[in-house]
Parts: sequence; C-alpha cells; structure tokens
Amino acid sequence: MQATVFILSPANANGIRAKQLISSRAQFPSAQRYRSAEGVPLSEAFAFTSALYFRGKIGYARRFAVPVPDRVPEAIFVIAPGFGLVSPDWALTPLRMKKLQRTPVDVRNRSYRVPVERDARSIAGQLREGDRVVLLGSIATGKYVDLLRPIFEDRLLFPISFVGLGDMSRGAIMLRAAVSGEELAYSTLDVERHRKREP
Repeated sequence: MQATVFILSPANANGIRAKQLISSRAQFPSAQRYRSAEGVPLSEAFAFTSALYFRGKIGYARRFAVPVPDRVPEAIFVIAPGFGLVSPDWALTPLRMKKLQRTPVDVRNRSYRVPVERDARSIAGQLREGDRVVLLGSIATGKYVDLLRPIFEDRLLFPISFVGLGDMSRGAIMLRAAVSGEELAYSTLDVERHRKREP
C-alpha cells in the first residue's frame, strides 16, 4: 500500500483573527478551548484564523491522506513555527502561541528551520518507493520548499491547480474537492515558482 502524506503550511499567528482567538474576552468555543488547560487543537485554531484557506487544506488532507499503519501511521502534518511538523490535533496553548508568534517563517531562522528539517527527516525515514508527500502551501518562495525538497526530493508534490492562484481560491478548490471526492492533480516542484496560470 502506498502512503500519501500531507504537509500543511501554517496560518498567520499574528493576524486580526488570531488576536480574536487569543483575546481574554472572547467567548466562542475555540477561544474558550484555547484558554483551557488542554488547549485547542491546532487545526481548529488555524481553521479559525485562516477561515477559508486553512479550512480547505485540512478538509482536503483529511479526505485524501493515506496512512500505512505499520510504517506511516500519521499522514497529516502542520508546520508549527518553532516546533516543527505536528499533528493537526496538537494542542495550542497560550505558551505555545507565544512561541509561534515570535518565530519568523524564514529559512535563515534556525528556530524555524531546524525543527522542520528534523521532523521531515523522521517522516522521510518511514517512506518507501511510490509514497507521496503533498505540500499544501505556497511554492512561490523558498520558506517551505527549500526545507522540504532536499529531504523528500521527487516525492514532494503540490497541486498543479494552485499555480497563479491566491489563498482564497486555493481554499475554495480544496473544499470542493473534499466534498466531491475528486483528488486534485499533482506536480513535482520543477514547475517555475512564479509562473502565472495560463488562461
């Protein structure tokens, strides 16, 4: 059985909706869970702070991820700046949020780069020929690709329909695909990063 692993880029931990989530006055369920001793699942927090784009990514990944229990038991990972690649159920607490907020997503920053590379190598060690790793995030800069591609090499793919589209359009595409059950076509990272989508 071939595995399909998804790696999701993070939501903005410093944006307006993130500030709403962490507000001590917020009373909606995700904010209350965030302030609880258990914390809020990272996927739930990011789906709130990046309403359409991350919601599309996590919905799509949950629909099409293919774990292989005896060697690739986890098939969805989220980039958590400062922590590496974590489960969607990883608990986000106020202490962890502070670290997310102060860790720039920049390959020159060791506190971001080293944990991601560490966890990517661990995942790569579980893979066999034919397994796929799909990046659901931007390839227009090197902030994800430059870390992941040297480790996963040609196994690292991305949805070809993402080229030239903004985050909102990508989120909508993934939500539709998750509902329809029709998986998107993927490409290797050889595609030019800044190529615009042809009409």
